[in-house]
Parts: sequence; C-alpha cells; structure tokens
Amino acid sequence: MDIDTTQPWGLAIDFAGRATITEAGHTVYIKVSDTSLSDIIGPDSITGTYSPVSVTAQLTESGTNNSALRGIGRITVSPVGTAPVVPDQTAIQRAVAVALTNFADNTAAYTALCTKWTTTDGSSGGTDSTDDPSNAR
Repeated sequence: MDIDTTQPWGLAIDFAGRATITEAGHTVYIKVSDTSLSDIIGPDSITGTYSPVSVTAQLTESGTNNSALRGIGRITVSPVGTAPVVPDQTAIQRAVAVALTNFADNTAAYTALCTKWTTTDGSSGGTDSTDDPSNAR
C-alpha cells in the first residue's frame, strides 16, 4: 500500500474515519476511530489524557455454500503524555498488512482443515451436498 504523504493518516478518510482500498486483489475496509465512549474528543476528566486511536482494516471473501474467510488487522496509536494522538501515516498501512497476513493464515488453516476431513464415503469434504443429492451428509 502506498502512503499518501499529503494526508495525516497516509490515506484520505471520510468525516467518519472510513476508507476503502483495494490491496492484493482484495477490497479492504478501513476505520480510524477514537477509543473513548464520548463523541467529543477531549482529555479524560479523571486521567487528563486523551484516548488512543484505533486503526482497523478488514476484508472478507465469500465463497459457495455461505462460506467466508476474513482478515482483520488492528493498530492502536497511543497519545504521548497529555497531548492528543498525533496521526501516524504508517498506521493504516500496518493495519492492512496485518489484515492480509491474518487472511492468508485463515486461508491456510481452512485449507488444512478441508484436507484432513473426508466424508463417510471417502470423498473429500469440499463437495456441497446440494450439488449431488447422493452425497448428503
């Protein structure tokens, strides 16, 4: 992912902290959000510090028979001292990298599971029972 150095977070985000990009052939949804429960950005009344900012990247690929594989990446940007969080231009890039790695790991785990499992008739577990009624499980 290329960083746009003209943008504080390295990517143009909308007023709600959202963006959508295409990376490695996947549509990745980005969310940059303050982790406080308040809709007013300000220091906590008890600690006097600002809340961290969470940068989340998520992708989902759907397949047949309602199957879906997901990849999720999350980076937390913490404030320094009592100052608000300073935007990190690499945070979104790092969150996307974590999401893509998580997706690849989930794909490998799913593939390993499918190769271990077989039906009672000895065929692989990847067939959909709706394709062949005789293969109903």
